[in-house]
Amino acid sequence: MPSKDLRASIVQAGDVELSHEPIGEDQRADGQEPATTGYAELGTLGNAEVGIWEMSAGAMRDIESDEYFAVLSGLATVQILEADGFGAQELRLVPGSIARLHAGMRTQWTVTETLRKFYFTL
Repeated sequence: MPSKDLRASIVQAGDVELSHEPIGEDQRADGQEPATTGYAELGTLGNAEVGIWEMSAGAMRDIESDEYFAVLSGLATVQILEADGFGAQELRLVPGSIARLHAGMRTQWTVTETLRKFYFTL
């Protein structure tokens, strides 16, 4: 039987360095300051990817994947747009918020203080 590395691991989420990229033209929110984003994949669990994602102050639009996330730092509002069978909602994100997004949701993120989250997605 092959041996496995069964050691525990730890990451200090606030210390993970992320390289930010400007959002694409297709994600820019009308009349809003464009943001930058960065991420680091930490690993996988089964078929799921886990990692750290960050967005600078500003706004962007997105089409979501199935995801759970926990906000580590920052402040933001996520508007779920009424489309494709999803009802309109507004999520106010603060440190400690845990949220669930569904694949296909159309969203607009407005970050007022750089947002960092731990994510778990397929």
